[in-house]
This record gives sequence, structure tokens and C-alpha cells, in this order.
Amino acid sequence: MAREKFQTLTEQMFYILLCLGQERCGADVMAWISETTGGRVAVGPGTLYNLLEQFLQAGYIRETKVEGRKRSYVIAPAGQAALEAEVQRLRTLTADYETCLNEEGQP
Repeated sequence: MAREKFQTLTEQMFYILLCLGQERCGADVMAWISETTGGRVAVGPGTLYNLLEQFLQAGYIRETKVEGRKRSYVIAPAGQAALEAEVQRLRTLTADYETCLNEEGQP
């Protein structure tokens, strides 16, 4: 069975959507992710602009302004819902881990 697009988010997808709670351009998105994650997660320009285009097409983000080649974006309700679903999925994984650890004494 085919998996629905964006059913689970990669770290890059997660952080892109997370940072677009505030309007940002692509360069600001890359800087925010690097700073927020202490460099643990990197998003290069190719990946970023590909994902931004996919998110636009899916209605997860919307473009807020265009100044020459500089485009700014903000998360849309569908993107917020996807972000919240991913957080819930991660919480469920963590709860399963904790249950297994408590029942079996090891992960």
C-alpha cells in the first residue's frame, strides 16, 4: 500500500514547517534550523527549495511576499496539522519505548 505523501516527516521537513510559524525567506529558514539544532540538522539550498515547492503544492505553506528572487513563506493550517500529527507520532513512539523498557527492563 502506498504511503500518503508527508505521512511522516523527515527532520528537515519537520524543522522547515516548525520555523515557518513566523514568516521567513529561504536563507532565514536555513539559518534558523542550523541555529536551533546547534548544527545537528542541516538543510542545503537544493533540499530546502525542493521541499518548499512540495509544501506549496500540498498547501502546507503559503508564499507571503516576493522581492526579486527572495520569497518568504509562512505555515498554512494544513502544514500546522501535519506538524502536530508528527509530534503526536513521535510521542507515541517514545511512549512505546518507555512501556517496553519498563516491562522488559531493556530497550
